Amino acid sequence: MVRSKKKVERIDINLKWCKRCGICAAFCPGGVYDRAPSGEPKPVRIQDCTECRMCELYCPEYAVTVTEEA
Repeated sequence: MVRSKKKVERIDINLKWCKRCGICAAFCPGGVYDRAPSGEPKPVRIQDCTECRMCELYCPEYAVTVTEEA
């Protein structure tokens, strides 16, 4: 049986929790994030997400949520 690979549907950043440290962008191997002038991360290249979830794992404030297709 071959399993189909799920794709990332969206990446949410809880800006109330985010302290704008940039760790999510720094650890992202796909280069998914840009940062706004205020420092907040912006997931702008979701199609480049490798589904590694490093952004979720390394966020010290648990502000990143990666949602895959159902």
